[in-house]
Amino acid sequence: MAIDTRQQLLEQGMAMLLRQGYHNLGIAAVLDATKIPKGSFYHHFKSKEDFGLKAIDLYMEGVHAGLDQCLGDKKLPPLQRVRRFFESTEEKYRAEGYLGCLLGGLGQELSGISEVFRRKVEQCFSEISRRIADCLREAIKQGDLPKKTNPQKMAELLVNCWEGAALRTRMRRDPAPLREMLDFYFSSASR
Repeated sequence: MAIDTRQQLLEQGMAMLLRQGYHNLGIAAVLDATKIPKGSFYHHFKSKEDFGLKAIDLYMEGVHAGLDQCLGDKKLPPLQRVRRFFESTEEKYRAEGYLGCLLGGLGQELSGISEVFRRKVEQCFSEISRRIADCLREAIKQGDLPKKTNPQKMAELLVNCWEGAALRTRMRRDPAPLREMLDFYFSSASR
C-alpha cells in the first residue's frame, strides 16, 4: 500500500508540475486530487522540494524506458533509432496536450533560483545526451556519420535543439517545431 500511495502522489504531482509548474503546485492540490491524507505525503517526502526531485526521478524512469526501447532496437540503423526516440517522445507530448518536457519546464522555472534543481535537471539532460552519443558512435562505426564527428557534442546539440523546439511547441500547442527541428537535424547529420 505504501508504494502505491507514494507512486500515486508522484504520478499526480508529475502531471500537475507539467501543467502548472513548481511554484504554482500546492501540496494540498496534489492531496485533494489523490484523496490521500496530508500525513501520508510527509511520510513519503521530506518537503515539496524532495517531492519535486522524486517526480523528476519518476519522469526519468519513463525517459530511460523510451531510450532503452528505441536505442536498443538493433533492427534499425543507429540514426533511425535516435530519431525514433524523439518521435516517440513527441507522441507522448501530444497525448499530454503538447505541454512539453518536464525537465525543460522545471529547468526554466527553477535553475536561476535553486541550485539543487539546476544540478538535477542538468544531470538528467547529460544522461540523455550520453545515451544518445553512444548510439551516434555506432552510426560513425557503420559509416552513417563522418569519422570526424564528435558524438557527444552532436548528442548535446540534439538535446538542446529539442528542448528549444519543445518550448515553442508548448507555446503554440502545435508539434510543427519539433518535427521541423528533427527533419532539419537529421537531414543535416546524414549529409
